[in-house]
Amino acid sequence: TTAAALEPFTINFTITNLPFNSDLEKPDSARFKSARRVMNTLLDRLLKDSTIGPDFQRCETVSFRPGSQRAETRVDAVCTYRKEPSAAPLDRVGLYHQVSNKTGGITQLGPYSLDKDSLYVNG
Repeated sequence: TTAAALEPFTINFTITNLPFNSDLEKPDSARFKSARRVMNTLLDRLLKDSTIGPDFQRCETVSFRPGSQRAETRVDAVCTYRKEPSAAPLDRVGLYHQVSNKTGGITQLGPYSLDKDSLYVNG
């Protein structure tokens, strides 16, 4: 038997109540580090409570980008889970619906308001 491999997937969304500023583009800034720590924690909690939960490893926020409005920040995260060689590929549609349900229809993640049309899972 072949061991399970760590499989990455992406999650992208837009926060509507986190005004973007240039510090969020700098991985060594205190603002970036703080925002990344909070995002990683919120995403980890969310995905541990999903169908991939038993195999879920972690999420790492990789970037923050300006949104289309001044008060918005786009979030890009790479998450990983343990995938058995015989397992089906990630059900990104199913996972999208679970994340949608757990965020009140893509409206709330912890203290953050989300753009309901901004969620992408692995695409």
